[in-house]
Amino acid sequence: MESLKDKIIMERLPQHIAVIMDGNGRWAKQQGRMRVFGHQHGVDAVRATTEACAELGVKYLTLYAFSTENWNRSSMEVDALMALLTSALKNELKTLNDNNIRLNAIGDLKRLPKSQYEALMYAIDNTKNNTRMTLTLCLSYSSRWELTKAVRDIAEEVKNGTIRPEDIDETTVSRHLATAGMPDPDLLIRTSGEERISNYLLWQIAYSELYFTKKFWPDFTKEDLYEAIIDYQTRERRFGKTSEQIKK
Repeated sequence: MESLKDKIIMERLPQHIAVIMDGNGRWAKQQGRMRVFGHQHGVDAVRATTEACAELGVKYLTLYAFSTENWNRSSMEVDALMALLTSALKNELKTLNDNNIRLNAIGDLKRLPKSQYEALMYAIDNTKNNTRMTLTLCLSYSSRWELTKAVRDIAEEVKNGTIRPEDIDETTVSRHLATAGMPDPDLLIRTSGEERISNYLLWQIAYSELYFTKKFWPDFTKEDLYEAIIDYQTRERRFGKTSEQIKK
């Protein structure tokens, strides 16, 4: 069976793909199981997507794993997600190193329980020299948290006299975001049929192409990723210019 991978134009590959991994709970409900069952199977989709991006040559993959709002879920679900995070980090560490993938994480990470935070820091340190692709987990993250922190940090620099208010520009803001040093996402994928951004990378996705699929995250396969990339490659990215200007 022919794979959609063969239809991808490698010269137009997105450099950075961001994903809102949605639908784990609803997928589990369809199976007549608890929500955590969906989260457990969502790890398989993470592995498949990560492998597919690395194989293609995508340089950055950023996954919305746990939002600041997710702390408001039931303690049972939060505890299960934290336990799953620890086991996934331990189980996937060898795969990350074997595939030369660097692990990164952004968010209010100090809110994580001690054991999860330590497991995360260990995995990040253990993969820091890998160069094939950067996999970023957004944990205890929201864009409003990120932007608020950036404003606070810039205000502190103004207060200390290290920057003048009139010198603050878009580059200044970008430099103070959690994603500093990373290119903005070219493509944002959201699963489960929902068509909203949910407080995710609001500054960074200003010119990203958005792709929505009805598939729940545990059902998302490599072929689904290829389909999203092919759709991305049919679009004309103008960045505020006209088609005529782009084609010159």
